[in-house]
Amino acid sequence: MRPLMWAAGAIAIAAFGLSACNRAAPHQEYTAAQFHETLQHGISANGPYAFSQDGATVLISSDASGVINTYALPTAGGDATALTELTAGAARPLGYFPNDGRVLYAADVGGNELDHLYVRGEDGQVRDITPGERLRANFLGWSADGATFYVTTNERDPSWFDLYAYNATDFSRRLLFQNTGHFVDAVSRDGRWAALRRETSSSNGDVYVVDLNATGAARAPRLITQHTGNAAFAVFTFTPDSTALIYGTDEHGEFRQAWSYNLSTQAKAPVIEAEWDVQSLTFSNSGRYRVTSINADGSTQTTILDTQSNNAVALSGLPNADVTAVRFNRDETQAALLVVSDTSPPDIYMADLANGQTRRLTTALNPDISEDMLVNAEVTRFAARDGVQVPGILYRPRTATAENKAPAVVFVHGGPGDQSRRGYNPTVQHLVNHGYAVYLINNRGSSGYGKTFYHMDDRRHGEVDLADVVESRAYLSSLDWIDGSNVAIMGGSYGGYMVAAALAFQPEAFDVGINLYGVTNWPRTLLSVPAYWAAQRQRLYDELGDPNTDVERMTRISPYFHAENIRRPLLVLQGLNDPRVLPPESEEIVAKVRANNVPVEYIAFPDEGHGFQRRANRITASEAYLSFLDRYLVGDGTAPAPASGEQPAN
Repeated sequence: MRPLMWAAGAIAIAAFGLSACNRAAPHQEYTAAQFHETLQHGISANGPYAFSQDGATVLISSDASGVINTYALPTAGGDATALTELTAGAARPLGYFPNDGRVLYAADVGGNELDHLYVRGEDGQVRDITPGERLRANFLGWSADGATFYVTTNERDPSWFDLYAYNATDFSRRLLFQNTGHFVDAVSRDGRWAALRRETSSSNGDVYVVDLNATGAARAPRLITQHTGNAAFAVFTFTPDSTALIYGTDEHGEFRQAWSYNLSTQAKAPVIEAEWDVQSLTFSNSGRYRVTSINADGSTQTTILDTQSNNAVALSGLPNADVTAVRFNRDETQAALLVVSDTSPPDIYMADLANGQTRRLTTALNPDISEDMLVNAEVTRFAARDGVQVPGILYRPRTATAENKAPAVVFVHGGPGDQSRRGYNPTVQHLVNHGYAVYLINNRGSSGYGKTFYHMDDRRHGEVDLADVVESRAYLSSLDWIDGSNVAIMGGSYGGYMVAAALAFQPEAFDVGINLYGVTNWPRTLLSVPAYWAAQRQRLYDELGDPNTDVERMTRISPYFHAENIRRPLLVLQGLNDPRVLPPESEEIVAKVRANNVPVEYIAFPDEGHGFQRRANRITASEAYLSFLDRYLVGDGTAPAPASGEQPAN
């Protein structure tokens, strides 16, 4: 699995369709505030204990307060109860404790990504169980008896995460594994085994297991993925009975398969061989149900397999949408589902596993918005200059016709190896609602389309991937409902880099650019990656270039050093707490482009990190996108810029 730098034989639950929107009803426009007053729902990360002991509530995350907090949602229906009250950052639920009503959750401060783990007692009191400065903690799961849970932290050494076992009663802990070069990804439920992963390059790695009960030399990590050539690996989970590890690998073809490794016999065998990447595989607490999700051309196809009957659970009553998460209650009679489509944000449903019937528990879409006014996307492809098929997700405004052509925005994802996916995006729907076509390009180097496509941009970032992005303009211009004379480029993180690179290296390719916390100076960014990325630093350098030895190329592809070429209007947004792309990356490109006498607007958020979590800030950002495009892409640029365009946002 590529790091987020700056980002099946059973019957599958159907992905949502590609049908065009209903254009019969008169079009109605909505504000950015209306789109972002739609709720963001998530579901507890911990499968066995997402539900309370009595099954009366399930833990979810929601931004109902304006920031992400943890809530208890009644499974019989009704309003959720807030369990945390953060006003900045995000509090994401990890699960109830196995034998009482305490709640475990993770939270950072203002987007700094330094998550700590907190326990909310049944009396409402909160305790930080991973205290300390500048540390980051990760929750890995529970022991089978519920007396112990497993945590990694980098408190000993900022570069490496050590594994601890925490007592669920008094939070005393003991060190299980001192790490010196791996990702610690999972612990078996019997507490005996840990799964480790090492990445030696962008295309090669390995998985190891450690016998935590062993001593001396027998406790050394055991390599389980001996292979020739390059192969990438991921850890999915241990089986509930702790007899096997399920891992992902692309060793046997273009796409990632799921394989099992028997911890006793050391035998390996395929579990899921699909025509797309297996993106996750989990089990219910007892192991009766196995949940597999496949990344099928930008959609998520999820299967709930009853391992007793070897039949898939046939769910009924769901919309034509993707199921992106499944959590089982304690007795495994019901499951909570997270369900999302292009026109409907993630909602929580309950499923009766005996008959497959589902009930909807939440309605996240702002009731002021008619879903009929939103549009379904379409997966499209165009042939690049060398014949490579480049996929993307295309949104067509309801008002766009051959007689009323729509201006367009090419939206580039982050990563660099992320993937634009189907699903609800309030920022995109806001732009489309106001008449802009949006094309979420998956240029070469994107994940999800096989390892050959994925590695086409290695050591050629800002070159071959940028060429795909530039060529997408010609593809969009070929559509009779798009105004090819008015095309913008927009992106966040690595996508923000692509915006700046397009404007600096292909100055005539796009008419305006919107850069969201994008890298502009590669040597500085790669030398300042957070310490806790040590386990993946070599992979980053292998893929992007080593700033210590490849300075010439790093400088050549960095827009900061070529900003004198930028002649198109530019909007830049930045979180001042961003640990991945530091504020100078945005501040300095703004100053350089302004020196060209080019229109530049800059918005800085002092309470955000890498991405914008607070609703008020997301509204400000979306308003700025639309205002900027209206003024400089389709307007004459003479309308005054908003005051916030020149000042840090409050």
